Amino acid sequence: MRDIVRIASNAPWEPVAGYSRAVRAGDYIFVSGTTATDENGSVVGIGQMYLQARQALLNIRNALERMGVGMDHVVRTRMFVTDMSAFADIARAHGEVFRDSRPASTLVKVGALVHPDMLIEIEADAYAGPSAGAQRPMKASARKPARPAPGKKTAGAKKRRRR
Repeated sequence: MRDIVRIASNAPWEPVAGYSRAVRAGDYIFVSGTTATDENGSVVGIGQMYLQARQALLNIRNALERMGVGMDHVVRTRMFVTDMSAFADIARAHGEVFRDSRPASTLVKVGALVHPDMLIEIEADAYAGPSAGAQRPMKASARKPARPAPGKKTAGAKKRRRR
């Protein structure tokens, strides 16, 4: 399929496991689980969740830039961590990068990652379509009204019953 572009990094597991660092399919870019490795494939920030999260996000940024987009195009991240007690460090690194664009995000604790020194692995999905930069915040009036608790009657419910 000609609309699919794949890029690799220097991670030693890519050729062994048969995956790409990132794949662009049309307007969507999917970045594989990315860890805190440097350009030589060595783990960075051993024992330090914040440094590893920051390095993983830097590696994602590099992959996205090679695809022609920035971190503001990320619409979803998935983070897999070996130590949930380091949540503050994870949130700090993620927040520094995504404070303004705030993608949908998931954080899951796992038993282990591919290398024992790795503490975090992050996936990212990005949208690079024609309206990728247009952010339209939801207006307060566009939000759905809260539903009343079951069994609770509201003034609107009384009016509807009278009709």
